[in-house]
Amino acid sequence: MDLKIVKIDPPKDCNTILGMAHFIKTAEDLYEALVNSVPNIKFGLGFCESSGPCLVRHEGNDEELRHIAAEKAFEIGCGHSFLIFLKNAYPLNVLEKIKTVPEVCSVYAATANPIEVLIAETDQGRGIIGVVDGLKSKCIENNAEIQERREFVRKIGYKLG
Repeated sequence: MDLKIVKIDPPKDCNTILGMAHFIKTAEDLYEALVNSVPNIKFGLGFCESSGPCLVRHEGNDEELRHIAAEKAFEIGCGHSFLIFLKNAYPLNVLEKIKTVPEVCSVYAATANPIEVLIAETDQGRGIIGVVDGLKSKCIENNAEIQERREFVRKIGYKLG
């Protein structure tokens, strides 16, 4: 078994969602879940098929994000994994819809941070064994930082003033 790391830096102003699913119609079903979640969402997604022709299937409503997601999904190359790049939306806005897609088994990461996908490769194929999301914690927030956090989520409209 070989261990590999695939680094993913989200495109500018994008978030990343990485997950696992199980069927060829995943790409179309994720497309529908995303376009029905947020008006004006822009996204691209890549889905690694793990049987038959073993292609990276891809969909999206933004050609650049679609291309980048397909290329990165191919680099990951782990059977039935999917990768989504989002613009004009946050994972918070779409995760529930994604999780209700019948083929979706799990979500490994949903973030604007750079991530590292930890991959095990065997003679049969590849599997995701974990994800490093962002950076290591530096310290515990103090009272001023607590206040700053609370103000921020209100400023961006996710809590009442």
